[in-house]
Amino acid sequence: MRPFLDKLVFVADSLLISLYRIMPDPLPAYLLGTFLLCFLCVIAGELTVSVALRFNRRYFNEMTEEMIRKEKLSMAAYEAGDKESYRALNKEATDVWGKRFFTMVAYSAGILWPIPFALAWMQTRFHGIAFPLAWPLSIAFGETVGYTFTFIPLYILCRIVFKYMRPHLPYFRGVQKLLDAV
Repeated sequence: MRPFLDKLVFVADSLLISLYRIMPDPLPAYLLGTFLLCFLCVIAGELTVSVALRFNRRYFNEMTEEMIRKEKLSMAAYEAGDKESYRALNKEATDVWGKRFFTMVAYSAGILWPIPFALAWMQTRFHGIAFPLAWPLSIAFGETVGYTFTFIPLYILCRIVFKYMRPHLPYFRGVQKLLDAV
């Protein structure tokens, strides 16, 4: 098993470092490579969550239907003047809403799983490389920063770019429709 893992790490490292060798100038190459690495993280996270959403769609739809049904029943009880039934049904609807909400939070957190792996790889390649900061930023962050300082804003930028690209990408177009239905 160990030789397989060693080979897998070697291949992954070779592929990832190639992202940083697209341009000859080191700083633009680093920024472009980090942007592409961030974009790979976005794609991997989105693929994972889309598979989870597709796999659990029936359960999620059942929760939504149950929540709507309990809300309607609670409103009917309220209109009928049955306060005790209203409270009980409203509590049940709120419980289902909470389960549904935290399920969506878990899906959202699932989008982020590739980030620690990308940062761990960057640690092996870019540890000790310091980027000097200009005056206004140096007051808040110090004279120099490392790779995480560039990774985080580029990741956020990639998330924004992907948000606008998703409806136009073949696979993710269907995922977007699924998300819109949720």
